[in-house]
Amino acid sequence: MQQQTLMSLKVLLPFRIFAEKTDVSRIIVETRTGSFGLLPHRLDCVAALAPGILIYETAAEGEVYTVVNEGVLVKTGLNVVISVRNAIIGGTDLTQLRKAVEREYLSLNEQERAVSSVMAKMESGFIRRLVEFHNE
Repeated sequence: MQQQTLMSLKVLLPFRIFAEKTDVSRIIVETRTGSFGLLPHRLDCVAALAPGILIYETAAEGEVYTVVNEGVLVKTGLNVVISVRNAIIGGTDLTQLRKAVEREYLSLNEQERAVSSVMAKMESGFIRRLVEFHNE
């Protein structure tokens, strides 16, 4: 009887490791052209990821859903590395995942408003100084 070999999965964010899993039996990712799955013996590949749901399965956890931002997937042998700008772990329940995404987007909207306000103040200050310089 042949022993099944399983993959290892690492999800990287810009400044930290988001998730590191072993004994992963399958992975499903979203690309701009659609979703595709990875099994342990699939050929090595590189894929540009679109924002979407990353699904991986282990014997211990079952199917786990994670929301990922755009990024890159690299599969070499049994090692899969996914590098994305942001990720939200949702667990095994899609309802929890939806709530987590809604919370994350609400906080992002607040941050975007704050950044927009600061940028508007900086722009108006720059324009005011430019007009003063031009009048001198």
